[in-house]
Amino acid sequence: MSTLVMGILNVTPDSFSDGGRWDTVDAAIARGLELRHQGASIVDVGGESTRPGAGRIEPAEEQDRVVPVIRSLAQEGVTLSIDTMHAATARAAVEAGASIVNDVSGGLADADMASTVADLGCDYVAMHWRAHSTEMDKADRYDDVVQEVRDELSQRVDALTKAGVASDRIVLDPGLGFAKVTDSNWPLIARWQDWSQGHRVLIGASRKRFLGAAIASGGGDGADPSNREAATTAVTTVCALEGAWAVRVHDAAAARDAISVASRLTTAGYKAR
Repeated sequence: MSTLVMGILNVTPDSFSDGGRWDTVDAAIARGLELRHQGASIVDVGGESTRPGAGRIEPAEEQDRVVPVIRSLAQEGVTLSIDTMHAATARAAVEAGASIVNDVSGGLADADMASTVADLGCDYVAMHWRAHSTEMDKADRYDDVVQEVRDELSQRVDALTKAGVASDRIVLDPGLGFAKVTDSNWPLIARWQDWSQGHRVLIGASRKRFLGAAIASGGGDGADPSNREAATTAVTTVCALEGAWAVRVHDAAAARDAISVASRLTTAGYKAR
């Protein structure tokens, strides 16, 4: 199956790349429809920034931001995920029309998340996570990042399945940029078959700091997140060639085109490792 495009819709004032651009209901709905038109199979709606250093918000405020957007986009037939660490928001979003819960904490931030997802019966993205945004950079300490991410995600899968979440509903995300500032990210992309444990994989590299560092090492200007789109597309191409379930991106059209190119390469005989 071809890699899916998950388009990012931040209904927030403070996200690192596009905070404030879609932070009204009407603007967010229009952007969600645009993402679908550009090639997003899934629109991922988030109401709380998880950029480095971001503070937390209450579930009620998060729901005020995202639920009207989800309800309206669902009525337009858009496939939706909710980007949240709050079980209450996950439930409200699914009841409003979302079909996937995308939790950057893998259930660690809210003890009720696993049982809530089990009750909802929806797909669940469990991301590798060690700490909230204000502390996560300090947790970038690994002897073997691939093995440690595998082990920590395995613990999350065990907890989720024990709570009643069906194993085939679980998607794994290595948490690029979360407790991984620069170099820790690359082995997780290069060797994702070693940590994915047979689960579907979501890769979220879009415009992140480690891409900016790579651009700078080659003499480019990676300081501005908007300058990282070509690098994002390069990662998308690799992920599509390797068979990732989905990529989470800001620019859905660029990702769609990269996946189309990867598909042609595969048809022509390219073999993933």
